[in-house]
Amino acid sequence: MIKVGIFGYGNLGKGVECAIAKNSDMELVAVFTRRDPASVQVKTAGVQVYHEDALKDMTDKIDVLVLCGGSATDLPEQTPKYAALYNVVDSFDTHARIPEHFANVDAAAKKAGKTCVISCGWDPGMFSLNRLYANCILPDGKDYTFWGKGVSQGHSDAVRRIEGVKDCRQYTIPVEAALEAVRSGKQPELTTREKHTRECFVVAEEGADLAKIEAEIKNMPNYFSDYDTTVHFITEEEMKRDHSGLPHGGCVIRTGVTGFNNENTHVVEYNLKLDSNPEFTGSVIAAYARAVAKLNAEGQNGCKTVFDIAPAYLSNLSGEDLRAHLL
Repeated sequence: MIKVGIFGYGNLGKGVECAIAKNSDMELVAVFTRRDPASVQVKTAGVQVYHEDALKDMTDKIDVLVLCGGSATDLPEQTPKYAALYNVVDSFDTHARIPEHFANVDAAAKKAGKTCVISCGWDPGMFSLNRLYANCILPDGKDYTFWGKGVSQGHSDAVRRIEGVKDCRQYTIPVEAALEAVRSGKQPELTTREKHTRECFVVAEEGADLAKIEAEIKNMPNYFSDYDTTVHFITEEEMKRDHSGLPHGGCVIRTGVTGFNNENTHVVEYNLKLDSNPEFTGSVIAAYARAVAKLNAEGQNGCKTVFDIAPAYLSNLSGEDLRAHLL
């Protein structure tokens, strides 16, 4: 059994817990939180909740620690810190900062003899793999990635960190005309702003400066500054009534040509439609937690991404079974 710990019990932490329950070779042994542990109720019978401070004393009880904090401020600090103590998996999703994050985690993990996977989920993660596969197959082509319509957990979390914001749901919405142009194989040149719009539904603290909040959202680098963004201020009741779900999805498309005269056009598309973003992301993380445990047992240390891990490491089936039933 792979013994897993979860640090952070928000939407993603709950999704990882649900995924562990679906995997017969995994066991959730502990949940860690920065809150009062008595205030956190987990769904897995017999699992105890500890304060973050207990992590320094439980290295012998956990094979893989899953970090479920936010990418804006939590994971850049937490992942290198705990890579010095545990094999870890995170879902860091600020694409522009992945190289920097990788270097920090890799240094900590190698020094400690630990194995880590960063930026694990569906984008970055499964979408990243499909971009890579399609690039290799169609070298003469162009990549396009569309997200949504759906709730971005990372972007919603980033808005919630703004002073005066009580809650937020941020929807990423593909521009339909851009999507159809790509699927036709035309290979249009599209700016970031031409591919997606962003829509924020914000519950503000009483007396907060709404204009200041809106400006801070729209000008936030790496999140909103490159997009046409609409901000709506709503009540807590409206948030609960209209925005309680966490759906998401999207597609990776590569269009390319083959033939000595480029006479044949090909479109490769990988598409996701998710009822629950955190539960699907948690399911991807659980598979990569298995891979981390296997790699560490083999003595492969340092930081990895989804690009570095062979698909067989994700499965609890033997190589013989994989060849017989899935190849």
